Amino acid sequence: MTVFIEDDAPVIVQGMTGHQGMTHTARMLKAGTNIVGGVNPRKAGTSIVFEDASGADVDVPVFATCAEAKASTGAKASVVFVPPRFAKDAVVEAVEAGFEVVVVITEGIPVADSAYFVELALRRGVRIVGPNCPGLMTLPSSADTHGVNLGIIPDGIVARGPLGLVSKSGTLTYQLMGELSDIGFTACLGAGGDPIVGTTLQEALEAFEADPDTKAVMMIGEIGGSAEQDAARWASEHMTKPVVAYIAGFTAPEGKQMGHAGAIVSGGKGTAQDKQEALEAVGIRVGRTPAQAAQYMREALAALG
Repeated sequence: MTVFIEDDAPVIVQGMTGHQGMTHTARMLKAGTNIVGGVNPRKAGTSIVFEDASGADVDVPVFATCAEAKASTGAKASVVFVPPRFAKDAVVEAVEAGFEVVVVITEGIPVADSAYFVELALRRGVRIVGPNCPGLMTLPSSADTHGVNLGIIPDGIVARGPLGLVSKSGTLTYQLMGELSDIGFTACLGAGGDPIVGTTLQEALEAFEADPDTKAVMMIGEIGGSAEQDAARWASEHMTKPVVAYIAGFTAPEGKQMGHAGAIVSGGKGTAQDKQEALEAVGIRVGRTPAQAAQYMREALAALG
């Protein structure tokens, strides 16, 4: 069984013909992702040749709209590599086309735009990952299938295993993947660090709780907002699997934005200490370093037997 999206799911890339789109489409294909098309109205009817995981050439067509791409390819997901000022229209188009998952990599999208397309996606039953995130990677559930790498998460760090991972930070996603690479993951989801995101930490926990192949979850938070506290409350009532957390920003000064748009302590709220206390109050261990969090996860798995 897979979580978030099925193995070998067909994927389109919005903004595929731009520099970032080209770079990461090539990387996603090398990782085994089934990229079946791109979207750019100005270059519709053309195609671009990439290499797939086996080194064979793949001719990827470019479509004018998401609806046309979905009708022609049967794509289940879209990855958005579109500049911030065009991102709202691109995501709305993907949601209205009926993709199951839309991964929004773009950083710097106005919060009002994110609020609009996240609310639209909720009404349409579409899962949005991001914005301002590294993406979503699922590991193949069997030897004869490929997982799905949507975004900028490096391939080859981990193999299939019993862990789920959700993170507000891109770089820390990769670090904890590396720390636990000998154990492996079912899926790694970069939720994104903006104030409004399509898949919250809590919603990721809900998905991992429902997935029979995921036995424990690593959650990476950071200063700002209350997503970690919300996840803690939900986990205390519904989560049956071990959760271990790492929170970035214990030394962050109040009022200073630390990287992400949502990573700011204001009015004494949203501190790493607040989040640690909320998580530990419901039995979720919080590492003070990524290495310590990884060790806590190893101990949690050992306790499962």
